[in-house]
Amino acid sequence: PPAQTVHSLNPEAGVDSITQHGFTIKTRKLPILKAGPIEKMTEQLGITPPEMIFGDNYVEISHQASGWSINFNTYDALDLVDKTGNEMLKVAHSKEWQTSRQHHNEEITQVVKPFDWSYTTPYHGTATSSSSPPASPPQLSPIPPTSPSFASPIPTHLLRRPDPILFFSEVMLYEDELADNGISLYSVKIRVMPQRLLLLAQFFLRLDGVLVRVRDTRVYVEFGTGEVVREWTAKEAGYAEVRERV
Repeated sequence: PPAQTVHSLNPEAGVDSITQHGFTIKTRKLPILKAGPIEKMTEQLGITPPEMIFGDNYVEISHQASGWSINFNTYDALDLVDKTGNEMLKVAHSKEWQTSRQHHNEEITQVVKPFDWSYTTPYHGTATSSSSPPASPPQLSPIPPTSPSFASPIPTHLLRRPDPILFFSEVMLYEDELADNGISLYSVKIRVMPQRLLLLAQFFLRLDGVLVRVRDTRVYVEFGTGEVVREWTAKEAGYAEVRERV
């Protein structure tokens, strides 16, 4: 039988949702956090958060029959930023950046902190199931027989079809301009078609004169079969190399 599609919008809460073939997709977009919530998040994370924190925002895909869901939210993304300094950019990169930005020494000093000040995160989403604790990325959580099955790779040929888009949203989780020497951000895009959906969660870092770094998570759902695919890729190149290719 044809699936029931339910599309609702609550402007006051910033929540938009659609239900398709037993899967519910929800997004929430609200303004950046105010001082009080930022102080609370800083205390909980143990690091200084980015300049712009959209801490109330999220994107969630859930499957009602099984209780399975995957959620992309600001706190969990930032909680995976390295807090020891072991994963910071190489010292050579830091020296190169400082040398190329000597007239911004004061700002650079403010940016470089004893944690990964680029806010690079390996976050793949927070996956949960009613019958198991949250899964550790990149594997999705174990699921009961009534849940979606998991397969790979993502069938890109199906995504190239000119299917109508029933739902689209782009949600920002955080952003920092690194003292005007680049940009670091995490955003999530999702589009829902009649028979499938695709989510792209992307961490993007551009450090002027040094490097460009991208971490992509894609979640694909085929409604007819209940198949769910999650792919994660990491790419990085020197700034000059990227400039030559553009």
